[in-house]
Amino acid sequence: MPEAAGARATQEDVGARAAHEGILRRQAARESAARTYARALPIVPVRARGLTIEGADGNRYLDCLSGAGTLALGHNHPVVLEAIRKVLDSGAPLQVLDLATPVKDAFTTELFRTLPPGLADHARVQFCGPAGTDAVEAALKLVRAATGRSGILAFAGAYHGMTAGALAASGGASDVRVARLPYPQDYRCPFGVGGEPGAELAARWTESILDDTKSGVPSPAGMILEPVQGEGGVIPARDDWMRRMREITSARSIPLIADEVQTGVGRTGAFWAVEHSGITPDVMVLSKAIGGSLPLAVVVYREDLDVWEPGAHAGTFRGNQLAMAAGAATLAYVRENGLAERAAALGTRMIAQLQSLADDFGCVGDVRGRGLMIGVELVDPEKPLSSPGGPHPAALELAVAVQRECLRRGLIVELGGRNSSVVRLLPPLTISDEQASAVLNRLADAVAEVAKAHTGPGAESTRRTATGRAQKGGHTQGTEHTRRAERSG
Repeated sequence: MPEAAGARATQEDVGARAAHEGILRRQAARESAARTYARALPIVPVRARGLTIEGADGNRYLDCLSGAGTLALGHNHPVVLEAIRKVLDSGAPLQVLDLATPVKDAFTTELFRTLPPGLADHARVQFCGPAGTDAVEAALKLVRAATGRSGILAFAGAYHGMTAGALAASGGASDVRVARLPYPQDYRCPFGVGGEPGAELAARWTESILDDTKSGVPSPAGMILEPVQGEGGVIPARDDWMRRMREITSARSIPLIADEVQTGVGRTGAFWAVEHSGITPDVMVLSKAIGGSLPLAVVVYREDLDVWEPGAHAGTFRGNQLAMAAGAATLAYVRENGLAERAAALGTRMIAQLQSLADDFGCVGDVRGRGLMIGVELVDPEKPLSSPGGPHPAALELAVAVQRECLRRGLIVELGGRNSSVVRLLPPLTISDEQASAVLNRLADAVAEVAKAHTGPGAESTRRTATGRAQKGGHTQGTEHTRRAERSG
């Protein structure tokens, strides 16, 4: 490179870095203390396509946060952009409250085409405020109005949103009209047994709570559950347990609400996660990916529950035409291109490859997930077991360190779980095999670096073994491989 050109490049890099740091500094000075992702991910996105984000400082990242699962097709997918441009160029109104429009009709038609048949044939849809938490509020109000009862059944570890009613049904709530039930899991089973026996005990506990006249839990208005707990630590519900919950609620005339805000639109390897178990819920809460990257939330429910008076649930921004157009395009693309099936196959391979990390590093306690909703739980192997024969304690500090090391390597991941000790992967459904390989390699290297710092230099040979194992299936590692993965994003 000529000397003058090199000097210009250096000046541009310095200027980009200064602009990047200035934006972050002003954000810290102006925005509320409630900001979250910005604290752990000090980047300034300026361009994005598919899996790849470019920051204001010129760095490029593979984005496995995907707007907390909102971006089913990744950033700026052509079919989404075309749908938005078509509405903008048509002169159609962008905000219509709940009036009927061709755009809305097309979205609703495509949505109903994807729903479980048992629900789609006899369903109603309520457009809510644009966040999933508002749709949860609507669902809770709906079942209370339909049943005349007030209590709600929810599960330990649940997350349903940030408004008062949604928080009340989430795992951290207190002093509310919600009965908390055990959510079965293998790694940290509340009964200490895991698997089918643990799920059976959880189901029996639920039946006991409902049938014991002295349990202190009156007949509830509804049960709300996530087919995979996301914020709870990427915990997939067993299909047999899901069927038991459907049987228990049906036998007692308790509406079952499936919160598919994060699990929907192919994320778990089925278009809707309830399809894995074959159940048909009475109510489905939908948001995130259904808007094709734009804000949109709806509740779909059995028509016999539709007892609301006009205006019983409303919201000014429930008529977002751009979101409906982007959402219809996304739903159709996922359906027509078999992206749910693709997520199932690729997710199975990625989870299998990541499980080698648990074999090589004591700080990796568990790897789990369904489809492209994947979690890696970090534990402290130097601390005593949580219980005899149980797992080691969760390690927030190690998870934070892995997230930081991932970012240094150009990989964006989220943390979740009870103690924020689970590294979460939510890549777009359009991720390629090559990109998946790059993600796994960067994560494996980050875990190896953290394990080495935690246990000492002796972990270096293990790091090499783990990196090799993360490449199973013919994947390769290296700078050129990484560049190709970023370009294809």
